[in-house]
Amino acid sequence: MAKRPSALRFQPAGGARSSALPVGKKQRLSIERLAHDGRGIAHEGGRTWFVAGALAGETVEARVLATRSQVVEARTERVLLASEQRRTPACALAGLCGGCTLQHLPQAEQVTLKQRGLAEQLARAGVVPEIWAAPLSAAELGYRRRARLAVRWDARSQHLHIGFRAASSQAIVDLDSCPVLEQPLQALLAELPAVLRAFQRPRAIGHIELFHGNTRALLLRHTEPLSEADAARLREFCARLDVQLWWQGEDSPQADVPGQWLGYTLEPYGLHVAWQPGDFVQVNAAINTQMVAQALDWLAPRTDERVLDLFCGLGNFALPLAQRCAEVVGVEGVTAMVERAAANAAANGLENVQFVRADLAEPLGEAPWTRCGFSAVLLDPPREGAAAVLASLPALGAQRVLYVSCNPATLARDAAALVALGYRLERAGLLDMFPQTAHAEAMALFVRTAGA
Repeated sequence: MAKRPSALRFQPAGGARSSALPVGKKQRLSIERLAHDGRGIAHEGGRTWFVAGALAGETVEARVLATRSQVVEARTERVLLASEQRRTPACALAGLCGGCTLQHLPQAEQVTLKQRGLAEQLARAGVVPEIWAAPLSAAELGYRRRARLAVRWDARSQHLHIGFRAASSQAIVDLDSCPVLEQPLQALLAELPAVLRAFQRPRAIGHIELFHGNTRALLLRHTEPLSEADAARLREFCARLDVQLWWQGEDSPQADVPGQWLGYTLEPYGLHVAWQPGDFVQVNAAINTQMVAQALDWLAPRTDERVLDLFCGLGNFALPLAQRCAEVVGVEGVTAMVERAAANAAANGLENVQFVRADLAEPLGEAPWTRCGFSAVLLDPPREGAAAVLASLPALGAQRVLYVSCNPATLARDAAALVALGYRLERAGLLDMFPQTAHAEAMALFVRTAGA
């Protein structure tokens, strides 16, 4: 699930230790509005409070988690006056588990919050799109096709904790259900904890990952060899539920049965994308399908054009692009992903796409694949953004740049850089890839300004 901030005890900058509010102190607060991350904002005692689990207009009793200068991080303990927007979370562990932070807010309001945050980030960078596209959204529950479960053996209590990290803590919330997982993974999770807790050496388990594609898969990361009995127990469980089993020690993931693979289908294009645990794939299949369709629509590649796909991964965009244009070059930093992307192209009968490895944290330089130029470029970078490669795009001849972002802050930074290079932001829109969380993804189309 999403990463969670640890509950650090911050000290006031330049101040005395005694000025910090004690962790655990309770305070009655009136919530004024929501921050971009969905926490309520209040002002009390000369401090600004960020309160998890609170909504605008509410009066709550909050518990202090940490203080930093005049900023207090807190968590809602009781709602004294509720907002009309507040709803009962779908999960009984909401507020305890750190995976979902917005289950108390209706999905339409979640989307509005993320849209506002995206717009404010761009505006602060001095960039405003000419057109705002409607947000892409889908089911608010049952959407995750992969999840990582934290595991820890407590020798004192002789208990194996299995679940997700707690909100604002490194503690593990034990669970055997999660309503944001796709239904096939929910069924797997319901039985898995009992199997693992029956291990002879449960301390050997590092973590567990669950996947759903063309079939279900389970990866067990182990920090020491498992006993033969424990390995056999897990094999029997996976065989009974028709689940692929993968192991990972110090090396990359290995299939228990050689030749196993996962995959997903991009239905509108008849394309099959093979992958394995450790590869990056979008967790929300429905949004991914919409996202690819919108990318093709906005970028509008012609049959005589060359298109460059940077941070291409397994070919999620490059493969459907290759059906629309003369040639596609996909560039990725991980050799194994490049190899699997090339295999995916071959398996789908696409001969006009090539995949190459390059460090995209560095400028593109003058690699052979850059010499013929490109009419259009698609960027799908990690959270750090694509700053290193942007300056190369005008020289490549790129008239259109489509940017798919998982971090509005770096999108805003890179958007300003593209505008300075002679591009205009024609349109932008939110991708609600992670309902029930404050995580926002976005798509933006930049078009070269005439004469630039």
